[in-house]
Amino acid sequence: MVHYIEKLIREGEHQQQDFKFCITDSRKIAKSLSAFANTDGGKLLIGVKDNGKITGAKVEEEFHMIKAAAEIYCRPKIPFESKVWQLNGKNVLEITIHRSRKMPHYAENKKGKWLAYLRKDDENLLANKILLEVWKRKSKPTGTYLEYTETETVLMNYLNDKEEISMNQFCRIARISRNKAERILVKLICWNVIELDISETGTKYHIKQKENSKIRYT
Repeated sequence: MVHYIEKLIREGEHQQQDFKFCITDSRKIAKSLSAFANTDGGKLLIGVKDNGKITGAKVEEEFHMIKAAAEIYCRPKIPFESKVWQLNGKNVLEITIHRSRKMPHYAENKKGKWLAYLRKDDENLLANKILLEVWKRKSKPTGTYLEYTETETVLMNYLNDKEEISMNQFCRIARISRNKAERILVKLICWNVIELDISETGTKYHIKQKENSKIRYT
């Protein structure tokens, strides 16, 4: 019978799972906690190498490092669950973080700066200004008022034709300031009209997938 931890390890690292050989820096692991809490939640398996080999965790030490990361180096604090598993005489510390209702969660880096992260595939990426504002608005019960103007029409028609757009492209084709572009993008994301795709190379915006074919906005 395959052990529970072996099943998880066979999945590899992905959007909701990360392996850690050991924890040596609470600030560094706070980044992972922030990313999981701000996205879909996830698990940290401590005492497991990137290749899936179980090396064993120093449970008490590792737990206190996680606790410091979650309570001291994350803001707001990030609750977590922990469980110790033993396999072939070695301990694996399983840390579970749930998707938070208090997004965004920030993590303090070594320079004392508080930054928020998201999880994409097996990477922790820095959240941009647009996403931070979306998280803040979605956590409020008041909602966001949606009104289509000529600028929104220009954007939506461009996305129908080109499929994606960057912030700079939007400012250029609509002839608007960056601040105005940011406000419009936040509004449309909150209304699930468009969505953003953050990667290491930058951020692109596109129409949220729908069943209908392309729609011309007028």
